[in-house]
Amino acid sequence: MTSKRKALCVGINQFKNYPSAALQGCVNDANEMSKLLQALLGFGGSDVTVLTDAQATKANIMGQLKKLVDEAKAGKCDYLVFSLSSHGTQVPDGNDEEPDHADEAFCPHDLAQKGGKWDPAHIIVDDELRDLFVQLPSQVLLEVFLDTCHSGSGLKGIDHLLERKPRYLPPPSLEAFLQVEGIKQRGLTRSLLEKGMGQHILWAACRADQTSADAHIAGGWHGAFTYYFCKEMNASKTTLSRSKLLAKVRADLKAGHYSQVPQLEGAATKRKSLVE
Repeated sequence: MTSKRKALCVGINQFKNYPSAALQGCVNDANEMSKLLQALLGFGGSDVTVLTDAQATKANIMGQLKKLVDEAKAGKCDYLVFSLSSHGTQVPDGNDEEPDHADEAFCPHDLAQKGGKWDPAHIIVDDELRDLFVQLPSQVLLEVFLDTCHSGSGLKGIDHLLERKPRYLPPPSLEAFLQVEGIKQRGLTRSLLEKGMGQHILWAACRADQTSADAHIAGGWHGAFTYYFCKEMNASKTTLSRSKLLAKVRADLKAGHYSQVPQLEGAATKRKSLVE
């Protein structure tokens, strides 16, 4: 029987133009999510595309997502998963919908700036994802996992004592920073789940005012959220509801002295399990 499930798993440790911004756990995250989807959630090897580091340019990421959406529109799949582990950042609201708000953005491998701002050709803004995903037919379930963050204000003192780094890059210049400093972010829930996307599911590694940790755990580097999500999924074998799974992941992070609090949003979270 042909699988009607497709996934894109992205992990970026290296940023071509910003070597000092390197992370260590994002590629592991992408590979672990790919393994989990195939082992527990009915995805075949050919159903999952993994993009890491130099492969994970904006053009490649958006091109692969458009391909998935097009397949869903053609009736070839009814369950899509997109996972992204990378730095997050902020940009001024590009639509001027709310001038006192900032948009959240995601950093591809080819992240670059143009003048004192992020170059739109090399940064993925949440509105771009929303505009793509709202094209999905209503019968298609989209589940998004974002192990990244969009604020630098959540780093705690304990993080400096442990092997942890926030997955956040500030805007590239003082001028750009001042445009978003102190103003509200529109938030992933509003940007990705509004305008007809409420039937889909979003997992975010932390609240909008927190950092997501790139951490050394159990002898390797991982996103703390992705590590504990995969740990609990492998332990439960998909028998847990999403809400119970979230509670376990939050408890694991709290026990590890992480300040981040993962978020789960979307009407479809009421489904009993991830394989339903």
